Amino acid sequence: MCGILAVLGCSDDSQAKRVRVLELSRRLKHRGPDWSGLYQHGDCYLSHQRLAVIDPASGDQPLYNEDKSVVVTVNGEIYNHEELRKRLPNHKFRTGSDCDVIAHLYEEFGENFVNMLDGMFSFVLLDTRDNSFIVARDAIGITSLYIGWGLDGSIWISSEMKGLNDDCEHFESFPPGHLYSSKEGELRRWYNPPWFSEAIPSTPYDPLVLRKAFEKAVIKRLMTDVPFGVLLSGGLDSSLVASITARHLAGTKAAKQWGAQLHSFCVGLEGSPDLKAAKEVADYLGTVHHEFHFTVQDGIDAIEDVIYHIETYDVTTIRASTPMFLMSRKIKSLGVKMVISGEGSDEIFGGYLYFHKAPNKEEFHRETCQKIKALHMYDCLRANKSTSAWGLEARVPFLDKDFINVAMDIDPEWKMIKRDEGRIEKWILRRAFDDEENPYLPKHILYRQKEQFSDGVGYSWIDGLKAHAAQHVTDKMMLNASHIFPHNTPNTKEAYYYRMIFERFFPQNSARLTVPGGASIACSTARAVEWDASWSKNLDPSGRAALGVHLSDYASSNKIPVPQMVGNMPPRMVGAVGTPELAIQI
Repeated sequence: MCGILAVLGCSDDSQAKRVRVLELSRRLKHRGPDWSGLYQHGDCYLSHQRLAVIDPASGDQPLYNEDKSVVVTVNGEIYNHEELRKRLPNHKFRTGSDCDVIAHLYEEFGENFVNMLDGMFSFVLLDTRDNSFIVARDAIGITSLYIGWGLDGSIWISSEMKGLNDDCEHFESFPPGHLYSSKEGELRRWYNPPWFSEAIPSTPYDPLVLRKAFEKAVIKRLMTDVPFGVLLSGGLDSSLVASITARHLAGTKAAKQWGAQLHSFCVGLEGSPDLKAAKEVADYLGTVHHEFHFTVQDGIDAIEDVIYHIETYDVTTIRASTPMFLMSRKIKSLGVKMVISGEGSDEIFGGYLYFHKAPNKEEFHRETCQKIKALHMYDCLRANKSTSAWGLEARVPFLDKDFINVAMDIDPEWKMIKRDEGRIEKWILRRAFDDEENPYLPKHILYRQKEQFSDGVGYSWIDGLKAHAAQHVTDKMMLNASHIFPHNTPNTKEAYYYRMIFERFFPQNSARLTVPGGASIACSTARAVEWDASWSKNLDPSGRAALGVHLSDYASSNKIPVPQMVGNMPPRMVGAVGTPELAIQI
């Protein structure tokens, strides 16, 4: 991942302004430690911090068309760039970078070329011939992007909030699947897939069609000129990614450069469910496996850095980002610059444990649609920023545009969880890769119960966070929470603790408005909380909060968090270090 920052129409072309833009761009250097670039045209500035993954030798940015009248700063990967180059026979490319096609596509097709891009991306394109510009973000929001407005009429674009929050009067998250055109002066949605309307699809389930679509999504992400690996938790999603990658790596350019044996990476507390399962999968697939351990104290010590980099106060995102943040640092230290990860599957297939309570296929499907639309505020944000904090790129094949179209066109009746028929969560994905003749995974891994990342790294991680927060947030502080934080008022001590740290780094009102809120059970939307009356009394994002579903839920473990009333605040979940580490397998 790279870091981009653009200041457009700032009415100031002084050296002092250029120095300020450089200063702000350096706040993004962790995203791209390999090179820096800044282009200035009058009162417009385009800066770039590069992480070199494709064509490291010549792909420095900003990038240009032939006469340098069109300038682009890009963060991301364009997987179909070779195909797109063939559609531009009359254009001369300066580099082998996958992003080099963007300026030329604009020349050839105008502003409506964005849907031609197959990849993850955020970019700013400046046409110096008329001083117009466009800004675009990928379909789902895999890459992070923010837009801000200055009092002088300027528009600011940044990969992270910290690049613009101190200089803009107002700023917000740039919406996924959208394009901003200075000629129109407004945002418009360029990504309009059939599922976006949330109409109920009726296509019958075909396991081979689903399998081939996902294999294709993984294979296209093997495009790299640098060492890479896979994140492997031992759960279904990351294990499938690893299995497919291991099968297809041998014939790729990457294998010729870096070897055909796949490297895999896992993080967890000593004895955690993920470490055990990941080791078993790695042994089965024959990967070079790297297992990283952390302690609860290691994680707690990193919380402030995590919140600074992740730029959220959402509880479940911080819980899951911390081990990923720690692991990313270890991975980068090994010389690896890119990893493939399993985010997005639970949203597409209804993999979270609360989906067990979906009342019908219509509600099930609408919930999956809402979850995908919100990914840029949760798992995409986590995967992008916790890896980018150390100059590591994460690619997510489950969020491939074509694959999403296939998966979301299946009649949701097939996705429904039906225990009496032996159909657990994500059954259609498991069934698609249940190959008796040439197995992708061992059966008990293929049918392992869902573990949220923050749970799978070790149950005592979350309990330790709660215990730590309880030492720093008093009952008296909680009584005044609604006055101190009227927007998205924290209703647990853990949430209050994170919010205090966030507000110290990002005190602006615009910043707190970028973070979603609302009731949630085991990562559900607020609407899905209504599926079970008991959930409203047990609002916690951990998968173990799905009482009666998770095999080690809070009620059945020997450490039961007790709801406590603090003043007139709703019940909060309180736990302590020491929850047993159980390997959850089916």
